[in-house]
Amino acid sequence: MQADTQVIFATVVFLITYAVIVSEKIHRAVAAFFGAGVIIVAGIIDADHAVHFVDFNTIGLLVGMMIIVGITRQTGVFEYMAIKAAKQAQGEPIRIMAALALITAVLSALLDNVTTVLLIVPVTFAIARQLKVNVIPFLIVEIIASNIGGTATLIGDPPNIMIGGATSLGFMDFVINLTPVVVVIYALTVFILKRIYKDQINTRPELMQSIMAMDENAEIKDYPLMKKSVAVLTLTVIGFALHQFVHLESSVIALSGAALLLLVTRMDPEHAFGAVEWPVIFFFIGLFVVVGGLEEVGVIEAIAAYSLDVTGGDMLYAGLLIVWLSAIASAFVDNIPFVATMIPLIQDMGRLGAIQDLNFLWWSLSLGACLGGNGTIIGASANVVVIGMAEKRGANISFMEFFKVAFPLMILSIIIATVYLIAWYVFNKATVMLSTLAIGAMLAFVLSRIDKRLSPGTSESDTIGL
Repeated sequence: MQADTQVIFATVVFLITYAVIVSEKIHRAVAAFFGAGVIIVAGIIDADHAVHFVDFNTIGLLVGMMIIVGITRQTGVFEYMAIKAAKQAQGEPIRIMAALALITAVLSALLDNVTTVLLIVPVTFAIARQLKVNVIPFLIVEIIASNIGGTATLIGDPPNIMIGGATSLGFMDFVINLTPVVVVIYALTVFILKRIYKDQINTRPELMQSIMAMDENAEIKDYPLMKKSVAVLTLTVIGFALHQFVHLESSVIALSGAALLLLVTRMDPEHAFGAVEWPVIFFFIGLFVVVGGLEEVGVIEAIAAYSLDVTGGDMLYAGLLIVWLSAIASAFVDNIPFVATMIPLIQDMGRLGAIQDLNFLWWSLSLGACLGGNGTIIGASANVVVIGMAEKRGANISFMEFFKVAFPLMILSIIIATVYLIAWYVFNKATVMLSTLAIGAMLAFVLSRIDKRLSPGTSESDTIGL
């Protein structure tokens, strides 16, 4: 196949694969894996070379965390946390919403947002049924919180996992550089959502008391397994925080944690490996190869060169272009294939422009892709998972119902991220990050006080969720 023909063929295969993934007419794992097969069979990449395009650090990190979380979820500890939070909220729907949002955001940062919504959504339905309120506002808030929380860490959202796998950026790099602005965005977003839904999820006092009668301890199914799982999960998170200092890949930490948990629990490996979402793993593998086809024929390099011409090689301009392009694109198409395409593009921009430090562009991509996923109901994997779970339980979230609430909030979050990125680029980075974190903490406090004043029946402790 001639060079020009290869370029056209690889581009067409990529576009068709992408279109099929977005349309969801065929499972995205099948679409990506078939596209990879076509690329290899057509000779764009040979089988041996295709392996080099697969980011095994990303794959290993995903598999390891899926095993750890899959075993941990069997203990019921996540259900325990949700019910405990609902009781601390005194059974008041709006406070429960805020409490579940906070749990979702924190767990999304420490586990990943897709796993988190899988754990939280069933409990949310149980609580909503108990209160006899509409569950959809709860689900919308949890979707938004999961994407915001997942933005804060390396393992929180698939785009971050992919960026971390393709760069030397580690867990603490993401925490230090992204958590400050995430705190500000989360505090403001949840405050606005509480104002939006405050009058839509009222219930009767006797139903609120039924929440207080729920026994969170009954959700713990296996105390010994819970202790072992939580201990290993804690060690794994500590390992992520230290992995750059001990010179171990994040995938090694995750897989080592999974192996340790299998060892101490003596769980049947066949059962434990069943927790791995293999369609997701093969989707990533296929996607890496399809994008690798574009790299192989020079399409990515050509786009990178054009991008450098458009931005004039200016890092600030390029970063702001990436954050807004990523946000708008990720709102309407799955952010995973978009980020898979953007990673080699940014790498080529660095190579062609002789740019040594690309971190500003990586943070721009992360903020745009992760937060942009909140724009529409199909913007991120967590969103699609919640839709599916809700439909199975008889609750349908329409595209417009989600869009009219989430899209403006997404735009607000990107405006905040833009201001943060400009300050991060122009001023002393450490000062900007510490100042932003302080602003986030103060904002959370002030908004919680406003909440308290607007809700005169609440107690002094009514600050949960902010």
